[in-house]
Parts: sequence; C-alpha cells; structure tokens
Amino acid sequence: EGSNGNAGEIGHVRMAQYGPVGFGKQGSFEGFASGGGIAQAGKTMALEALQQGKKPLYCDHISKMDTVTAKTIAIAAKQGDETAIEVYKQTGRMLGMGLSILVDIINPDCIVIGSIYQRDAGLMQEEMEKIMKQEAIPASLEAVEVRPALLGDSIGDAAALALALTCAERNDLVC
Repeated sequence: EGSNGNAGEIGHVRMAQYGPVGFGKQGSFEGFASGGGIAQAGKTMALEALQQGKKPLYCDHISKMDTVTAKTIAIAAKQGDETAIEVYKQTGRMLGMGLSILVDIINPDCIVIGSIYQRDAGLMQEEMEKIMKQEAIPASLEAVEVRPALLGDSIGDAAALALALTCAERNDLVC
C-alpha cells in the first residue's frame, strides 16, 4: 500500500518525453498501454498517414478522427492495416518496457494484465516479449509469466469491490 495508499502506481511512470496522456502525464505507462492511450496514438499515426496520402482502415479521412478508438484500431490491425498494426506494435514495445521495470524491481512469478491486453494480446505480445528479452534481467524474466486476466472486462468491478471491502475493514469511508 505504501505510506498513503499510492504504492504500485506503475501507470504514472513516464516512459517517454512525448506520447499519449494517461494518468495525467504525457508519455506515461498508462498512456501507452491503455485503450485511451492507444486511441490517442492511433489518431496521431492516422494523421501522419493521411498527410502522406495513405488511408488507414480505421480513419480514412481527417473528419473521422472522433471515431478512432482502441477497438477500431484493433479491428483494422486484424484486417492487416499497416498503420493500425504499428499502433499496436508501439503499444507492445512500451508495455514490454514497463513490464521489464516491474520484473527487475519486484521479480514476480506472474503478471496478470486486464483491459486492452486481455482483449488484444495477440496484437502486442510479440513486441512486448522482444523488448522484455532486451531489457529485463534474464533470470527474472525466465521466472515470470505474463498472461491476460481471466475476469475479462469485469476486472474493474472486482477491483472496485476489493477496494470497498478494504475500506469497510478499516472503517474508512474516505479510503
């Protein structure tokens, strides 16, 4: 938990000077590895592609920027769209960098990832693993398994319930 309940906020770690905003910080781990961050990166890459005369499947005109989501990018990536594939490769690389930090610092035997990874691991896993092999301590990397959450989209509900139970145990309504 840490001294005030903020331990483990890996999402706030800045992974790059520039990049998608997540957790209120540009270039944060949350920015790169969340659905909202993927949509931000996808919009940036779509704008670049459009200016080069390309038309990504998930955004074939600048007027459609508001329709870009992690889901629309994933669908396009699964259909072979180069820009969409690159968005998810970037996500995989940054996910690999962030997970390497966790592997090196806490040496876990398992890392369970929900949300976007649980839905679309196949689009980012190869890049994630490549970076983890480059960055993490080899012996620690051999001991860890990275897998998608089995709870699917209900992981947020379970986390909220766990927090509520913790607060109730402490008799802390502000928790």
